[in-house]
Amino acid sequence: MAYTCFDVDVTGGVAHLILKRADELNTMTPEFWRELPEIVSGLSASGEARAVVLSSTGRHFTAGMDLSVFTGESSLLGGADADAELGRQRSQLRLSAALLQDSFTALERARMPVLAAIQGGCVGGGVDMVCACDCRYATSDAFFVVMETNIGMTADVGTLQRLPKLIPEGVAREYAYTGRRMSARRAVEVGLVNQLFDTHDDLVAGVLEIAVEIAAQSPLAVWGTKEMITYGRDHPVADGLNYVATWQTGMFQGFDMMEAFAAQADKRDPEYQDLLPEPGFD
Repeated sequence: MAYTCFDVDVTGGVAHLILKRADELNTMTPEFWRELPEIVSGLSASGEARAVVLSSTGRHFTAGMDLSVFTGESSLLGGADADAELGRQRSQLRLSAALLQDSFTALERARMPVLAAIQGGCVGGGVDMVCACDCRYATSDAFFVVMETNIGMTADVGTLQRLPKLIPEGVAREYAYTGRRMSARRAVEVGLVNQLFDTHDDLVAGVLEIAVEIAAQSPLAVWGTKEMITYGRDHPVADGLNYVATWQTGMFQGFDMMEAFAAQADKRDPEYQDLLPEPGFD
């Protein structure tokens, strides 16, 4: 399927999503907000991808929200009936904000890890997006900006909820309050980014290699691991332990472990079954 904002390739269990509007700085148009959750949720539902790499093109990863989201016929935030009572108009706006939030939550909800490969500027909504990914990697010239503060609004699509869980809270507050640029080097220091690469080509190649490593593992084990880490972020340790115990009673059947042991004995790579498609996937 052809998309306006993305090129998509799936090879060997690794899906590569590429933001392709480099001339427009990969801004997040209304089409972007529709396409991203459709692609990611579809890959998760089908079970065909065991890891996802999200990369971009041009000088910058993304300049963030496109103005067309707020204005014009294709606006995602302007659908309320102007003649409706004010409370009903405001409730419609709240639903619109939740729709944008869910576009990035799709990355977190997916059954496979999503790795972000970031070059140049990652601005505004770009920070919201990569905070919802499992791991972040960047070029040495990359930078991050919570741009919403600089234009007089509170970031509302996930940065303020996820960033303080990824880096020290005081650091997150400083950059969110000031709207200052966070350099790639600083991002590594505080734990936002796992690794830096010298060039964009090196970045994409390196992150794809990591994705291939992940795809070679049991997709059921990786899904369970992602599920437990994400759940543990938002719940007490006791709740997390209870959840993983319950998960194991259903999902751990030993087949993949036996295959791993057999592969080691035979000096070959293990071969794991893909996840089954989600119910209702067509």
